[in-house]
Amino acid sequence: MRYGKFKPTAFPLRSASGFEQVFTNAASLASILVGLVAFSIILEYGQPILAPVALAIVIGLMFGPMADRLESLGLPPAISAVVVVLSFLILIMIFALAFAVPLSDWVNRLPLIWDRIRSIVADWKGVMTSVGSLGDQLRELTGNNEGMKVQIDESSTAADLAYLAPNILAQVVIFLASLYFFLSSRHGIRNGILRLCMSRRLRWRVAHIFRDTENLVSRYLMAITVINVCLGAVVALAMFLLGVPSPILWGMLAGTLNYIVYIGPAVMVVILLGVGVSTFTVFPWILAPAAAYLFINFIEAQFVTPSVLGRQMTVSPFIVFLTLVFWLWMWGPIGGFIATPLLLVVSVTIYHIVPIVPSNEMRKR
Repeated sequence: MRYGKFKPTAFPLRSASGFEQVFTNAASLASILVGLVAFSIILEYGQPILAPVALAIVIGLMFGPMADRLESLGLPPAISAVVVVLSFLILIMIFALAFAVPLSDWVNRLPLIWDRIRSIVADWKGVMTSVGSLGDQLRELTGNNEGMKVQIDESSTAADLAYLAPNILAQVVIFLASLYFFLSSRHGIRNGILRLCMSRRLRWRVAHIFRDTENLVSRYLMAITVINVCLGAVVALAMFLLGVPSPILWGMLAGTLNYIVYIGPAVMVVILLGVGVSTFTVFPWILAPAAAYLFINFIEAQFVTPSVLGRQMTVSPFIVFLTLVFWLWMWGPIGGFIATPLLLVVSVTIYHIVPIVPSNEMRKR
């Protein structure tokens, strides 16, 4: 018959396969979400140990070239690690001593700064309608109707210090021990991981990840350190020209806070606003220290840092901000310091693992 050769065509069940694909994607997303939640819980509860270890690794990557230089002179890795750790401790002690004396003087000025702020806010009653009740609310909160005084519960403070001191000391010991062992055994760790790689191509990629990570993080931290030192010197000079007391203190504080991008400069602006309130009485000059710092920081962030670091270390500002917020939420100031170096490590790892097709090849396709 004419219809004898007709064979029915088998049409694929697109709806069923579509549902399967949706379920597969949902399962993958759920697994990723569960992994992120578990990772966050581990970071939260493991902070006393993981935070100092991560900080030690970042500092170790920064001082890795120094340890390599000492080893090239004939020192064994164990001795070179001791020299690096002792040098780091001496730098921290010198920095802490330089901070201690002027900072204690400004701590004693906090009541004066607060009184100045209250008087300035009181002068803005025409602009801020709620200022009239602000003083009464503050007096009710402090339980003092005559004026605001800072009262410290010595027993509570002593108990808090007694509780925190062992934890802080333990974290310092973990940090120093981790820094020493990382510097002294970093070559052995790298060689051990390379031995676990079964294929030659995987071994080549892992070796390049180690090399680029150490070079990139060390270069970034050293460059940022030089930039922050110069920034601190310029800020100190600006504070000296403005007549602000303890200009070296504000220069060192500006350089230190600049390690934490976005958040550090914002905190520095707030601090300098308080310094301006306690130093000057005329309104435009009160804003002069903060305005001078903002101008210097703008020049550094927009022109100096990009030209020094180059495009190889350029990361999306939005990704940097999210990373910073996450690690500040997890580990506080330590997380803020290690956020950008860890982001560089992740970016280097992704660059070597995920194949990237050049744009000219994409156009050919």
